[in-house]
Amino acid sequence: MSNNKFIIRLAMLAILLLSNIFYAHSQELNCTVEINSSQIEGTDKSVFTTLQESITEYFNTTKWTNAQFSANEKIECRFFMTIKEYDGEKFTGDIQVQLSRPVYNSNYTTTLLNFKDTKVEFTYQENEPLIFNENAMESNLTAILNFYAYMFLALDFDSFSPNGGQPYYDKAASIVQMAQSSGEVGWKAFEDTKNRSAVLSAYTDGNTKGIRTLIYNYHRKGLDEMATSPDKGRAAITESLNEIKKIYDVAPMSVALSMFKDAKLDELVNVYSKAGSTEKDQVYELLKPIYPTESSRLNQIKDPETANK
Repeated sequence: MSNNKFIIRLAMLAILLLSNIFYAHSQELNCTVEINSSQIEGTDKSVFTTLQESITEYFNTTKWTNAQFSANEKIECRFFMTIKEYDGEKFTGDIQVQLSRPVYNSNYTTTLLNFKDTKVEFTYQENEPLIFNENAMESNLTAILNFYAYMFLALDFDSFSPNGGQPYYDKAASIVQMAQSSGEVGWKAFEDTKNRSAVLSAYTDGNTKGIRTLIYNYHRKGLDEMATSPDKGRAAITESLNEIKKIYDVAPMSVALSMFKDAKLDELVNVYSKAGSTEKDQVYELLKPIYPTESSRLNQIKDPETANK
């Protein structure tokens, strides 16, 4: 993404948040969808092909906001579904969702979300139309798709503007509320520390929503500054990491911590590759008690040369 396009994207997001202007329809997501059915034997595979095509079309042709996105400004995301059980119309499996964002003045893209949802069950008939309905739960499948679409939007907007994703967290919350009364797995509060309800809570509960402050400061004040001012940008990232410590102190089991780890720990090795020893030590000492099983990667933050050994 060129710098001019990045600036246009940022300006468009700001205008959307500050006005009620209605933009011409242009879909927001560029979502790559993959259905892995290798664990399923002895069945016609065409239903999985149809499902993949239907989900791809649903993500990429549904109008999720009133914003206008040109083709090369769309939000890049990935949706990988592994089918573990298939019985007639019932599918059981898991989903890996990933979301990325361009970094200003560079060819680099950074990961905003990398999460595995293991509580996935739904029914689907081959060639069944997937109907978008913002105000009702058409099916558990479309509820799952809607939830992640709005989470993609919420996180992307948060990374460009402080709390800019709030309208989409609100929409995701409505989906969770509707789905919780359906009896489907993956939606109930306290059912699981890493289900969809827990994911939403990580960004909206008072004890953990500081992760949204981190998202903005880490990306807009941090990574976006590093091309022109590496020390200034890295300092902002270092400061933003204090939010992780705050979350750990009050909610050590929050999925916010594991989502940050899965999205950012490898990236931090590169971020601090040219930092001074004091700054590296500061980050290492902050993250070590939070991620005690990640000593190998944390050691690379402290001493990047260990990555090549």
